[in-house]
Amino acid sequence: MRIGSTIGRGWVRLGRVEAGLSMAARRRLKWLDYYRACGGNARRTCRHFDISAQTFYRWLRRYRPSDLTTLESRSRRPRRLRQPSWSAALEQAVLKLRREYPRWGKDKLAVLLCGAGHTVSVSMVGRILTRLKRRGLLVEPVSHIISARRPAPPRPYAIRKPRDYVPQVPGDLVEVDTLDVRPLPGVVFKHFTARDVISRWDIVEVRSRATATTAAAFLDSVVARMPFAIRAIQVDGASELNAAFEAECQRRALRLFVLPPRSPKLNGAVERAQRTHTEEFYELRLFDSFTVAGLNREVCAWERIYNTVRPHQALGYLTPLEFLRGARREAQASRPNRALRARAPWVKGRHRRRAKRACP
Repeated sequence: MRIGSTIGRGWVRLGRVEAGLSMAARRRLKWLDYYRACGGNARRTCRHFDISAQTFYRWLRRYRPSDLTTLESRSRRPRRLRQPSWSAALEQAVLKLRREYPRWGKDKLAVLLCGAGHTVSVSMVGRILTRLKRRGLLVEPVSHIISARRPAPPRPYAIRKPRDYVPQVPGDLVEVDTLDVRPLPGVVFKHFTARDVISRWDIVEVRSRATATTAAAFLDSVVARMPFAIRAIQVDGASELNAAFEAECQRRALRLFVLPPRSPKLNGAVERAQRTHTEEFYELRLFDSFTVAGLNREVCAWERIYNTVRPHQALGYLTPLEFLRGARREAQASRPNRALRARAPWVKGRHRRRAKRACP
């Protein structure tokens, strides 16, 4: 004789059903188990699980102990869906026009359809195009690159700046940019600016042309005249900041970040510096010489004033030199007593001598 238990088989069956429930349904089952355990106290259950009474009673009404799938979320799809109000002939007319003129939008297509005798609105044409794309009947054409839209050259070393790269100390990020200087009609010079985003220390120089070779030479001046070690350079996609300039950054083991197209706001520090140099130097000077050497002598004098005399609002009206001295004292004060005489790692002796070195 076989002795079995229908109750046991029922528990096994319910366990198998519960194992197939979603996480949301299991959470709702816990609400109802707690509700039964506390004697049917709905308020206590809602306070315990931090849910509203409306939500709890909705699932209590749906719950069937014999069918745990009643705790699953139901589809929120409307019972009655909006049906297309246009005819098949109008849909084919839109498809034919869009295939003939693939770059024309719904506004232009609506004008052509009305001219052909169809009664249609712009929004209806847009809905028809969406429906055709969803059904796979309308496929956008493949664009062919022509010479006027030449792709950007590959950058073997430069990368986009990582989101988690945040400059902390001077030298962590130096932005570089160029500016056209036109002192006389037909006379054009290229002004290079490198700005440290932390200390606002600027290195400026004038060249006759903006090429990758002159940009690489300017990088030598930046590394020699910055009073701290440089760890990363940020540039835009200009051609003069490619090729030899990129190779020089790689040779010096400097991280090179390149901006996305049409995003000068990401290089805002050096863009603001270019405006300052234009308004406070170039627009107020009557230059004695219009040669590269003569302009560089005057630009070098302005660089000393900018870094050592001019107060900067972003630095609390300190000069970049005063800001660096304060940062050095803070770095030394935060060190152990036995290392108070040591200099900060980004203000070594050789870099201090670079700051005193005369401009070329």
